[in-house]
Amino acid sequence: MPRVFITGSSTGLGLMAGRLLAEQGHQVVLHARNRARAEDARQAMPRVEAVVTGDLTEIAGMRRIADQAAGLGRFDAIIHNAGVGYREPRRIVTADGLSHVFAVNVLAPYVLTAVLEKPDRLVYLSSGMHRGVPACLEDPVWEKRRWNGADAYAESKLYDAMLAFAVARRWPSTLSNALEPGWVPTRMGGPGAPDDLDQGYRTQAWLAVSEAAAARVSGRYFYHMRQIDPNPDALNADLQERLLDICRQYSGIVLPD
Repeated sequence: MPRVFITGSSTGLGLMAGRLLAEQGHQVVLHARNRARAEDARQAMPRVEAVVTGDLTEIAGMRRIADQAAGLGRFDAIIHNAGVGYREPRRIVTADGLSHVFAVNVLAPYVLTAVLEKPDRLVYLSSGMHRGVPACLEDPVWEKRRWNGADAYAESKLYDAMLAFAVARRWPSTLSNALEPGWVPTRMGGPGAPDDLDQGYRTQAWLAVSEAAAARVSGRYFYHMRQIDPNPDALNADLQERLLDICRQYSGIVLPD
């Protein structure tokens, strides 16, 4: 059965997807920010194969997570679920001098994609908010603009879709897709979120392992297990290449051919 690694999976949608996959008989490796959260994840999901720990806010932490995951062997699928939300009232700067939102939501999935052995499938979590902003690659980490947490989050989710489609184009042997789980009542979404929580995690699990023809595609965007159109900027190959170059410059890591 497939082995699946899910980032940001000690709680919320990532943990729910992990439970579903484990119930289906798949091997699942979770990720938690620290040991306390890792223990919580193990208690919440006793059938987990392993839980890697590390902070995705720093490039060194991203590398440590990748090293731990790589030490467990190759994964058939990787779900880039980790993310921070749109409620940051000010620009938080990481140890690497990047905005917190960009580091966790964009650079971390880029680094893990580039460093870990190529899986058969990659799944990137975007958001419906990505449709409301253009790509602003002249200032992706918000050094020049007045901070707007909602727009910074929306841009990061646009960049996640761009990453998925760039990888799909560059790695034809890997199925790489993006999805939006909907505005669901998780810790990030808040208790008043109107979308169906049960549907929020099923698409990522389905894209990771399903043998259905509808799931065995690449370079597509999904919502509740059906294809929908993303922001047109996400499909622009020139913008995708610019984003890859920006991520390479910030991380010092090249996405392999």
